[in-house]
Amino acid sequence: MKAIVQDRFGPPDTLRLTDVDRPGPAAGQVLVRVRAAAVNPYDWHMLRGDPYAARLLGGVGLTRPKQRVAGIDAAGEVTAVGAGVSGLSPGDEVLGFCPGAFAEYAVTTPDLLARKPENLTFEQAAAAPMAAVTALRGIST
Repeated sequence: MKAIVQDRFGPPDTLRLTDVDRPGPAAGQVLVRVRAAAVNPYDWHMLRGDPYAARLLGGVGLTRPKQRVAGIDAAGEVTAVGAGVSGLSPGDEVLGFCPGAFAEYAVTTPDLLARKPENLTFEQAAAAPMAAVTALRGIST
């Protein structure tokens, strides 16, 4: 499958389109066929590997990205579910956080997904996850 990958931290030209193996869902995971992905400030920080404190805390990767395929916000269709997953089935249209969203397929957990409203396009739905969580945190503090 095609994916936008990043093998080192740096400017946008460190990203490249290449072929990678299609992921498969493990127990408790969902495979999503990505129909649209969004770019947000989180992606910029992951691209650059900043703030540097995040590297030291281990979530980003110290010298290179832990997550080789970029992107987090996505909307698409569930194509497979791992053992123990309930509430989602192949064919369901979803939106949410899908690490590696800048690819044709991404694996995530059901708790990071929501059903896509029928009145939204995939492109509109992909723009919602990070923005929605940011807004909710802003009004709940």
